[in-house]
Amino acid sequence: MPTRALLTYSDYAALPDDGRRYELHHGELSVTPAPGTRHQEAIVNLIWLLLQHVRSRGLGKVFVAPTDCILSNVTVVQPDVFYIATDRLTIISDRAIEGAPTLVVEVLSPSTAHLDRGRKMTLYAEHGVPYYWIVDPESCSVEAYTLTGAAYALAGRVTGEPAALPPFSDLTVDPASLWS
Repeated sequence: MPTRALLTYSDYAALPDDGRRYELHHGELSVTPAPGTRHQEAIVNLIWLLLQHVRSRGLGKVFVAPTDCILSNVTVVQPDVFYIATDRLTIISDRAIEGAPTLVVEVLSPSTAHLDRGRKMTLYAEHGVPYYWIVDPESCSVEAYTLTGAAYALAGRVTGEPAALPPFSDLTVDPASLWS
C-alpha cells in the first residue's frame, strides 16, 4: 500500500488563493465548503461579545477565520474564532498565530460538525489549547471544554439561560444574543 506524502506549512502556504478553506491536519489537506448564514451570524455575534469583553479588560486579542493558526509544521488550522491571553501574545507573528491559542471556538455547520467534534477537538487537545468551545446554531447552545491532561472535559454549557464559561468567569454568554 503506497504511503501518503505529508504536507508541511510550506506546501500549505503555496496553495492557490481560490476562496476555499484549507487546513492541514497532521499533514493531510482538509478542504471545507464556505459556511452558511446562521454559522456566520453566530460568529459575528460571538466576536462582538468576546471583543468587547477582552478589549475592555486588556485580556489579550481575539481573531477570526481565515487567520492561520500554526500548531506544528504539519498542522495548520483556521478556527472560526480564537482568543489569545496576554501571557501568550508572543505567538502572534505577521504571518500567523504560531502556537496554541488560549481559547478556540468552532461554530458547527452540517458539513463540518463531525470534524469539529472529532478530529479538530483531538488536534486542539494534542497541541495544548487550554479551552475549546463548540457553538451549535441548530440547538442554540455553547459547550465549553477545558483541557484536562490529554483530553477535553465538559466544563459548562449554555442553552436557555445565560451563564459564564471558562476561561471568562466574568463574561455572561446569553444564547439569545448569539441567535436573533
